[in-house]
Amino acid sequence: MASIRTEHDIVQDKQLAQILRTQEDVWRVFRIMTEFVEGFQTFSKVGPCVTVFGSARTKPGTRYYEMTTEVAKEFVRIGYGVISGGGPGLMEAANKGAKEAGGVSVGINIDLPFEQSANPYIDKDKLTTFRHFYVRKVMFVKYAQAFIVMPGGFGTLDEMFESITLVQTKKVSRFPIILMGIEYWSGLFDWVKTKMLADGNISKEDLDLFTMTDDPKAAAQIVADFYKGTEHAPNF
Repeated sequence: MASIRTEHDIVQDKQLAQILRTQEDVWRVFRIMTEFVEGFQTFSKVGPCVTVFGSARTKPGTRYYEMTTEVAKEFVRIGYGVISGGGPGLMEAANKGAKEAGGVSVGINIDLPFEQSANPYIDKDKLTTFRHFYVRKVMFVKYAQAFIVMPGGFGTLDEMFESITLVQTKKVSRFPIILMGIEYWSGLFDWVKTKMLADGNISKEDLDLFTMTDDPKAAAQIVADFYKGTEHAPNF
């Protein structure tokens, strides 16, 4: 015969469920802290690097894949390592260029439901896979001397606009943000000028927070000139 549950029993069950949820959240905090600690320990040792963002869907042999490879090589030639999101497409192209030029090749991968696999051009001791996007993004920002933004989708836009916002609001030290692919980006930033700026939602000076070019050598020179006579350091 089934026992009769009282109102007191129901209240106790709800309290127990709340306690279990709280304990789960506490353990989640510890897991997040562990990711931060492991990331700081790994990337504090890699030396000056630039981060290259771009689509995971771009295939080898296409215009922007080859451009990304050349961009990475140019930065290795002037003494920088290359950080990517660790996956395929333009992330792979960035690591490929760094590897072929004999430079440091770093991958900050993300654990996704559809299993983004790390590309084969990352140095074996410089690959880290994170569970949480926000931890991963902190590593990108903290240890990159510049952001090189190749054509991409929502993730690339997220990373690009967050970096511009962090510099704009002075939450991090200013660093070069370079958009590669004038044809790809010009429509978006025409809208930024004609709508966001025209409506007073940004200042004219905010347009100076990023640069657009199609020339890998020019991108490398922008970063070299920015840091001329100064020491490299984390951005916060």
